[in-house]
Amino acid sequence: MKGLDRSKMATLIVTVNPHSTKKGLDRAGRPPSNFCPMPMGEVQPWIDLCHPRVVFCTYAWGREGLSLLRLLHTYNGIAEDVDRHSSRCPCLLLTLSVSSDYLQYSLWRAVQGVASQISGVLSTQALLYAVGLGKGAIPTAAAVNWVLKDGLGYLSKIMLSKFGRHFDVNPKGWRLFADLLENTAYGLEILTPVFPHLFVPIGAAAGAGRSAAALIQAATRSCFYAGFAVQRNFAEVIAKGEAQGMVSKFLGIMLGIALANRIGSSVSLALISFAGVTAVHMYCNLKSYQSIQLRTLNPYRANLVFSEYLLSGQIPSVKEVNDEEPLFLNLSIGAPRKESKILSPEAKDTAEIICRRLQLGSKLSEIIENKEDACALFDLYKNEQYILTDYKGKFCVILKEGSSPEDMLKSLFHVNYLYWLEKYMGFKPSDVASECRPGGRLEVSLDYTQREFSHVKHDGSNGGWVMDGLIARPLPVRIRIGDALS
Repeated sequence: MKGLDRSKMATLIVTVNPHSTKKGLDRAGRPPSNFCPMPMGEVQPWIDLCHPRVVFCTYAWGREGLSLLRLLHTYNGIAEDVDRHSSRCPCLLLTLSVSSDYLQYSLWRAVQGVASQISGVLSTQALLYAVGLGKGAIPTAAAVNWVLKDGLGYLSKIMLSKFGRHFDVNPKGWRLFADLLENTAYGLEILTPVFPHLFVPIGAAAGAGRSAAALIQAATRSCFYAGFAVQRNFAEVIAKGEAQGMVSKFLGIMLGIALANRIGSSVSLALISFAGVTAVHMYCNLKSYQSIQLRTLNPYRANLVFSEYLLSGQIPSVKEVNDEEPLFLNLSIGAPRKESKILSPEAKDTAEIICRRLQLGSKLSEIIENKEDACALFDLYKNEQYILTDYKGKFCVILKEGSSPEDMLKSLFHVNYLYWLEKYMGFKPSDVASECRPGGRLEVSLDYTQREFSHVKHDGSNGGWVMDGLIARPLPVRIRIGDALS
């Protein structure tokens, strides 16, 4: 930057007060004419009401006077550093309007993307050797076999699509499963030169696995990007993610080709190389998913939040809850968990117990034994879109027709308080009719839920959680009270 004396920089802090008149910078980001810059390290406060953010502006004296050097501002708690002098060269790979976990996730994904492409090159070379292309022959049957293999892959995508709601509930676990499936498919393809007579069945199994993995990866990627887009800039986050992926693929393909040339037709060397690349790939995947901080509530995360709220009156942070949630098959994978600041061991135990005992979307006919119990429940829950009762040790939530994700979230808060009464207040289960009467366990817990649910939603939102509903996969059973009573 010509003419700028970096030894005479000045820093402004621009704060926001929505009830004051505008002072400070003009629309071009320049300070008022009477601004006297200070040396770097000293702070000059100004008020700017144009935008809801705190702005740090760095200026420097030059031949033409004071020039804006850098602009660092925060928006909704997220820092953005904008260099006005580099505005002609926008960043193609990173977006600034994202959540704090985005950068760490992107870095790990970049490395795993390279590893994935290397595995892809090795497996493709193995397939070509298996059908004879490496020896200069192009069998006519190879094309037919390849089409058959891909056809089974497409079929696997269609079959797996019915599990879409499961991907929403536990996207990290499913994504890790997809990575395992993809690597297994690569391994099968690398083995095809050893069993060329089994090219079609091995290739079909590998193709089906890769297609299923691709479907899961695409579905769960949307869940992650939605969490990153804190300013609802979904398209920008997706576009930047695709650009990052293309860079990783380009590097991975080049490295893969170089490695494949070294390996040649040696299956043993290919398998050894594949094992090392797969280890890097899975480790980077694991670290990237551990860095993601999901702000939506599935049953496990909601139980952690609600149980701690009932025990201490505090809402645990998004990071604490995400660190505690099992990533895959209820197993704790990776580094040992740090001691939580808010989340207590009692809350963790409670969440696990409730998850085991919870049945969302129960059938009314399976838990109601007589008309008296049915009428008591219908009367108690006449103003709610769900019915909760305790049946044979299970917390059974019966959903009414038209119930929403918010109703399911409310029912889960009700379940947590019902368990709290059972464990800490000595309320013992009894017959349904008695529990629905004033002073009964269901009546007391429902009264508390109706009074307190709005407060826990407010506190949860302030803590960074998305409290507009529960992401779950309830059983596909709904009731219409009018039909039941008739």
